Amino acid sequence: MDKFTTLTGVAAPLPIINIDTDMIIPKQYLKTIKRTGLGTALFSEMRYHEDGSENPDFVLNKPAYRNAQIIIAGDNFGCGSSREHAPWALLDFGIRCVISTSFADIFYNNCFKNGILPLVVTPEQLKLLLDDAERGSNATLTVDLEAQTIKGPDGGTLNFDIDPSRKQILLEGLDDIAGTLKSDPSISAFEGKMAAERPWL
Repeated sequence: MDKFTTLTGVAAPLPIINIDTDMIIPKQYLKTIKRTGLGTALFSEMRYHEDGSENPDFVLNKPAYRNAQIIIAGDNFGCGSSREHAPWALLDFGIRCVISTSFADIFYNNCFKNGILPLVVTPEQLKLLLDDAERGSNATLTVDLEAQTIKGPDGGTLNFDIDPSRKQILLEGLDDIAGTLKSDPSISAFEGKMAAERPWL
């Protein structure tokens, strides 16, 4: 998993509340178990017309936001089903950070497992970030995970909170297995002790 330290990228405004995982990646794309190739289907029902042509009004189809790496979203992002394909699609498109006032728990956890930083901010902070994101190609934010700050295009800085253990997972680029393996010496020592004390197990 790629490390997340500092991200500087264009932020796309998506001020819609209750964006569920079916909106992020519709059910017809769930047949694959590969984590790649889903970026073209991200938000497909909003990005494309029924004939397959692009909807020019959707934010990620606008020239300024085609290479966005950050999404500024409305409340309760990632609600609905628990499909891990949702963060897969975001990551495959190039999104490394989603900022909202709240996230569905399972989606929130899945983001950390896939190298995406989901940031929870206050409604007041979200309004400021949405205003910044409306600037198009000038809507560049810098998210510094180590410092726990978001810097806007005018240099203004917002602070955010994050669980220290989740922060460390992203800083080191650890998935669940790699995180467990960090404790391998302790696990091996415990298993050796148990084998000596209880050889019948």
